[in-house]
Amino acid sequence: MIELNADIGEGCDDASLMPYLARVSIACGGHTGDAASMTAALRLAAEHGVAAGAHPGYPDRARFGRQALAASEDEIAAWVMQQTELLAEQAARLGIRLAHVKPHGALYNVAARDAGVARAIARAVAALDPALALVGLSGSQLIAAGQGAGLAVLHEAFADRRYQPNGQLVSRETTGALIVDSQAASEQARALAHGRPVGTAGGGAIRVRVDTICLHSDTPNALNIARAVHAALNHG
Repeated sequence: MIELNADIGEGCDDASLMPYLARVSIACGGHTGDAASMTAALRLAAEHGVAAGAHPGYPDRARFGRQALAASEDEIAAWVMQQTELLAEQAARLGIRLAHVKPHGALYNVAARDAGVARAIARAVAALDPALALVGLSGSQLIAAGQGAGLAVLHEAFADRRYQPNGQLVSRETTGALIVDSQAASEQARALAHGRPVGTAGGGAIRVRVDTICLHSDTPNALNIARAVHAALNHG
């Protein structure tokens, strides 16, 4: 069974999504998030029996971590470690152990194609807790770096995003990059879960290896998408 995950703790209606999720990645102070929002998200995850992980990003709240920052690999490793530790501390107070780390936004996309950035993230996660899984874009440099660091990895695909022919995601700034129709999202999720090709921007199709499928809490129509995707994954 392919699981459904979402990125939470970003100021959206997380509670309504939780019944449909198996895993959540929680904003932990980089692109957004503070002690109160982290604690609330962790409690929601615990109440619903959902695996919780860290969602570190570029420390750029003004742009929500969605534009890459010039930074050394050591700086990136430090940001990932600091943000993940902050969430882990909040989790420990609630008796919760984090399950994974998934970079956010531009950091996720850069790590998908930049081997150096990917290695910096994997190194930070392994140093913090080698039992943490690393979630990354399916087949990307981040997956390879996680495997190289001895971490468990989860190949991630997306129900609510369009793909490029090379397997990378279409930029959010591109018209049509988001899939906001629940039927279209559920059809893409069903195809991903069954190993069938999914369409790409500009035509063509690709196959994507999948361990976990993501939807975003800030995607328009997120709740209806979650319901439809959950039904598609659980009922074929």
